[in-house]
Amino acid sequence: MSGSKHRIAALELDQKSIVRWSPEVEHERSVAIFDLLEGNFFKLADGGEGPYSVVLSLRESNIVFTVAAEGRSEPIEIVLTTRAFRRVIKDYFMICDSYFQAIKGATPSRIESIDMARRGLHNEGSDILRDALDGRVEIDHDTARRLFTLVCVLHIRG
Repeated sequence: MSGSKHRIAALELDQKSIVRWSPEVEHERSVAIFDLLEGNFFKLADGGEGPYSVVLSLRESNIVFTVAAEGRSEPIEIVLTTRAFRRVIKDYFMICDSYFQAIKGATPSRIESIDMARRGLHNEGSDILRDALDGRVEIDHDTARRLFTLVCVLHIRG
């Protein structure tokens, strides 16, 4: 997929949006970025050619994608309100906490059921992200999942 124009070739999280993360969160962030850059589909609806360079940030109550595209002198900003994401991010954090507690001693069936719920919430969040970007950016399911992981990472405050 590295030859496709319709992809993110570089992605970073805005330094002003970052708080100090635990090693586990830092690992999730680095894995999500690595996986995203290895394979993704991302296409601006307005026809700006890729590959793209994206900076993901939080500004006030918004998720901001700053996208630089070939042939554009200035990057474009895609601003999404966090309102649609609040419940799923809160629930996702709660289920992740339950999952990490469960792996310390719960039965395998309990861990599996919590993990299924965690994956379901992750899919729900990625669907909300795809819907929010609809008409502005076309992305596939895997790209949406990885971007949703990064949106969650930006919401961690300590």
